[in-house]
Amino acid sequence: MASWQDFEDEAPELAALVRARFEANKHHVLATLRKDGSPRVSGTEVDFVGADAWLGSMHHAVKARDLQRDARFALHSHPGDETMAGGDSKLSGRAVEVTDEDEIAAFSAELPEPPPTPFHLFRLDLHQVVHTRVEGDHLLVDNWHPGRPVETTRLH
Repeated sequence: MASWQDFEDEAPELAALVRARFEANKHHVLATLRKDGSPRVSGTEVDFVGADAWLGSMHHAVKARDLQRDARFALHSHPGDETMAGGDSKLSGRAVEVTDEDEIAAFSAELPEPPPTPFHLFRLDLHQVVHTRVEGDHLLVDNWHPGRPVETTRLH
C-alpha cells in the first residue's frame, strides 16, 4: 500500500491528472463491501490533506461501518458528462480509520470548512490508481501500482 504522497513521488504527472479529476467535482462514488460480501456504492467526498487522500463519513453511516469491518474500497471520480473531459479516475486500496483526536483535529484545521461532528475519518492507503482518457480516436488507460512504473494501454 502507498500514501497519496508515495503515488505523487512515483508518478507525478499521473497524480496531477487524477487529483484534478477528483477536485473538479465535490461528489464521487465509493464502493465498499457489505457484511455479506456484496458491493455497496455510496456518494462521498475526498480531501487531499498533507501526504494523504482522505474520506470522511457521517457518524455511524453504513459506508463507515462497511469500512470498519472490511477496509477494502474503490473510489470513482465524479463521472462528469459524456465528453470525458479531464478523463476518468479511480483509486482502490484500504481505508484506514483514524481515531486519534489530535490527528482528526489537525485534519479538520486544514479544511476550508470543518466537517460536522462527530464524524468518521479514513486515510486512503492506495493499491491501484487508474486514469482513463480520450486522445483522438484512442482510449488511453494509465494504471499504477506501488513500486511499479505506470503502464499505459491504448485501445482503439
